[in-house]
Amino acid sequence: MRRRMVFSTLVVTVIAVMLLGLPLGALTYKLVHDEASRQLEGEAELIGAESDNMLELHGELDLAEFDREHPNRFVRITPAGEPTAVTAGDPALNPEAVDSPRLLRATVTTGRDTRVEVWSDGEEVQESVVRAWLGIASLSLLAIGVAVGLSMFQARRLTLPLVDLAATAERLGSGVTTPWGHRYGIPEADRVAEVLDRSAERIAGLIATERHFATDASHQLRTPLTALTMRLEEIIAESDNAQVVREEGEAALAQTERLVETVESLLGRARKSQNPEVEPVELDPVLNHLQAEWSPVFQQEKRRLLVTGDPGLTAMTVPTDLAQILATLVENAYKHGAGTVTIRRLDTGQSVRIEVSDEGEGVPEHLSGRIFEREVSGGGGTGLGLALARHIAESEGARVELVQTRPTTFALFLPAGAGGLSKMTGPV
Repeated sequence: MRRRMVFSTLVVTVIAVMLLGLPLGALTYKLVHDEASRQLEGEAELIGAESDNMLELHGELDLAEFDREHPNRFVRITPAGEPTAVTAGDPALNPEAVDSPRLLRATVTTGRDTRVEVWSDGEEVQESVVRAWLGIASLSLLAIGVAVGLSMFQARRLTLPLVDLAATAERLGSGVTTPWGHRYGIPEADRVAEVLDRSAERIAGLIATERHFATDASHQLRTPLTALTMRLEEIIAESDNAQVVREEGEAALAQTERLVETVESLLGRARKSQNPEVEPVELDPVLNHLQAEWSPVFQQEKRRLLVTGDPGLTAMTVPTDLAQILATLVENAYKHGAGTVTIRRLDTGQSVRIEVSDEGEGVPEHLSGRIFEREVSGGGGTGLGLALARHIAESEGARVELVQTRPTTFALFLPAGAGGLSKMTGPV
């Protein structure tokens, strides 16, 4: 591209110089010749006046004076009524002795009818024309050189942004999504750079979304898979008791359905095609199911999971999301806490608060302000559960907060149930 730009600029410049230089050269040739002819004609008029003056005063011409005054001219004077002409000046310029086409000639007739003819050497005129043409050619070459230099500069200025933009596009294609941020002072190239930077930001967002989905899915699926594994182990251990096998099989089926719901919820959030639709949800069944699901795990560690507080509460939430958030808080208390884990539900009037606390050492001070950041963990965990729980809660108008560090207490704040009442009431 750079060569094409330089070549096209060179062609245009050469054509422009020729269109201007050739007429200028012809005009210069004509001007030089016309000026030489006028000068020679002026000399002829002067010689004619001198001749008339000599003839009037002396009756004859002083040719020696003409030789002295006009050494580079050949002069032929024919007085009025004289059959022959007299000559003076340089005999080498006699038109009968040299090639007449290279000579310049001027002829005048004075008031006394004296005919004067003057010849001069045309080589001087040709040299003047050649010098003028050389000046024009030099200026033309200078103009071409300047045009080529400017075209190379402009071509470099225009092609370097394209090379840089191509490198930026290559970086995007190789997975480097950091915006380049280069601007070139060329509106068109700057617009392309802005589009590429915005594309890099969008691609980075998409990659981050996919990465978060993968990590969130793996984290959220781990809890129901753990519960499912426990149920299957119970089935194997109680294979001789048909009633227990049936109950554990139904529990395993419930865990499988929950696993399917979790996958569908995560896919919907990742694709942003599913907006959570909140509805009035009774908290007691969700909490009882959560207690029944996690109690065997706590019993194996000789710990307890208690549900306390105000019964019969409802909140505006999504059932599957509520179960995921509470399971995350309980799992966090199970892994990083100690002793009894207590789930306490409270009616605050316009909202419902569900607290999950344990009897462990609490959250270290240096982590209390960053506990909800992704990949931040104080006990060797993944650091994803609390961040994902807060994200899910905020997507439906709720929030999760660390309300106390010792003992560790997390609180889930949910909007009150339908009609602004958080407690279910029967008919009056």
